[in-house]
Amino acid sequence: MHPYSALTPDIVLNALESVGLPCDGSLLALNSYENRVYQVGIVDAPPLVAKFYRPQRWSDAAILEEHAFAQELHEREIPVVAPLPLAGGRTLHHAQGFRFAVFPRRGGRAPELDRPDTLQWMGRFLGRIHAVGAVAPFRERPCLDIAGFGEASRDYVLAHGFLPEDLRTAWCSVVDQSLDGARRCYARAGAVASIRLHGDCHAGNVLWTDSGEMRGPHFVDFDDCRMGPAVQDLWMLLSGERAEMTHQLGEVLAGYEDFRDFDRRELHLVEALRTLRLLHYSAWLARRWDDPAFPAAFPWFNTQRYWQDRILELREQVALMDEPPLVA
Repeated sequence: MHPYSALTPDIVLNALESVGLPCDGSLLALNSYENRVYQVGIVDAPPLVAKFYRPQRWSDAAILEEHAFAQELHEREIPVVAPLPLAGGRTLHHAQGFRFAVFPRRGGRAPELDRPDTLQWMGRFLGRIHAVGAVAPFRERPCLDIAGFGEASRDYVLAHGFLPEDLRTAWCSVVDQSLDGARRCYARAGAVASIRLHGDCHAGNVLWTDSGEMRGPHFVDFDDCRMGPAVQDLWMLLSGERAEMTHQLGEVLAGYEDFRDFDRRELHLVEALRTLRLLHYSAWLARRWDDPAFPAAFPWFNTQRYWQDRILELREQVALMDEPPLVA
């Protein structure tokens, strides 16, 4: 039995009642795999969103650091969705062996990243987030580095028998080449600053609204926030061929540098960070494979074709990491 098997609708509703929120009985599971997230109806009030943290992933102190960072940004009028203080001002609560937090519900659509004005708008808010993130470090949350995202991911996949035996040698070889390439990228970048980041700033974690007080982007799900180079929150906004990414980067930085200087040396890290994310993603799926939600949602994982595609993908990354960086 996976721990989440015990998270029944009754436990979810009773958990919210325990912190003073009278539920009307409506419950809608939202799209989330790492945690379990629900929209919950509240009597005579708008619905709220409850996030039940994956057991044994983060310590209480690390979760509270996530909450404190989001609240710090919210207090500076940066559009993020921060947890609500409930039950004596606490943001992290416990019920039936689960830890949870409650958030206001915020709607929106995905940002149109092919629009220059959207990219500049995103850049301005990321500049503001990073200006706050650079003020003080995280103490409990990890750093995005080659050891944690690359080497640990490789070691987990190898140790738990996910690789088909006939692809093991080829995968190990290209992973070693990829990690060597990432180390060269970090060496070329030099001693860049490490700041508090959103950490997973892809389009799915940004909601865009066209009217009202929250017009523009607002950032959700700080569950992966950590220390790392600022460019980690920028490169996932870029897509397409090199010329397209160069243009997009220029638009993002045009907004970003209204609020914070960007160290151009970090551009050496873009393809290295992409490579580390690819390795981390495979290991993330492997680490969660005992959760029944994962085989159902990702049936293509751990097939022969999956690992063949990852080998080809990493070979491309090895070549890209030796190319000159993007120029802003």
